[in-house]
Amino acid sequence: MRLIKFLLFVIVIVAAAVGYFVMLPYGPSAESFGEIAPGTSSAGIGQQLETAGIIRSRYAFEVLRVWHELRKTGPQTLKAGEYRFDHAAPLTEVYDRIARGDVYTKTVVIPEGYNLFEVAAAVEAAGLGPKEAFLDAAMQHTELIALWSPGATSLEGYLFPDTYKFNRHATPLQMLLAMVKRFGVQMQRMGVPQARVSRTITMASLVEKEVHIDAERPEVASVFENRLAAGMPLQTDPAVVYASLLRGTWTGVIHQSELHSDSAYNTYGHPGLPPGPICNPGVAAIRAALHPASTDYLYFVADAKGATRFAATLAEHNANVAAYRAGAKP
Repeated sequence: MRLIKFLLFVIVIVAAAVGYFVMLPYGPSAESFGEIAPGTSSAGIGQQLETAGIIRSRYAFEVLRVWHELRKTGPQTLKAGEYRFDHAAPLTEVYDRIARGDVYTKTVVIPEGYNLFEVAAAVEAAGLGPKEAFLDAAMQHTELIALWSPGATSLEGYLFPDTYKFNRHATPLQMLLAMVKRFGVQMQRMGVPQARVSRTITMASLVEKEVHIDAERPEVASVFENRLAAGMPLQTDPAVVYASLLRGTWTGVIHQSELHSDSAYNTYGHPGLPPGPICNPGVAAIRAALHPASTDYLYFVADAKGATRFAATLAEHNANVAAYRAGAKP
């Protein structure tokens, strides 16, 4: 009888200890960060978390690890990285987060058609540093795209539109490396030959900015290709806008002076493609640049409903423009 009572007493004590060290919430009431370096042992992680006030006991953390090992449930490799804690939590919750690799990151979303200035603004909005630092790095580190565009003056066009997650300490160069790497992966998936990448992306950037309906992109690409073949200037407004952005003079409206500027991006005054991309195009625009439609179109304009009207002759184009202006009137 005494033995039974003793065992019950021990069970109660053990249960109380487990509840106190494992189940009872503990930790910071305000935002706190913990950085776990690669190769840190479980004992080292426990000590680090205890010192930071995230958990009560490093020993309880180690016991929990052993318990998981014995049960062989869930991932057993504790993941390195930075973790964010902002509330008191049971030890099991803390352990599970580190086992899952629930590291703290900041998200940057780059939509199709964003240019460098917009990407830099998105990076700043995500709390990953000033846009000026990102822009400076994008202008300096053209070696990242030397295989595709040896003469590039920036990384414009090569920062693949996607959703990125970065450590809050990520440098502009680290972010650019990730974006360019994803671009390279996409080029391989699409089978774009290395020698064709630069021209394809420049053309795709024009297509991206001109229309927003994917089905129309191959036809827009055909207009540009037909004009190039005929020796006609492309006369695409987004390239003129980009020239003003580079000069820092863009006001939101294209002025006559900009249509006569000496910028190589002024496709009214300079024949051929601009010297580089004017934005970071998405997959649909890249496909259109790779596989333009077979047409005799030389002109296009949006109609009152936002769709695009194409024309093979100037007379037909003028009629489309007149229809657009009539439909656009209030």
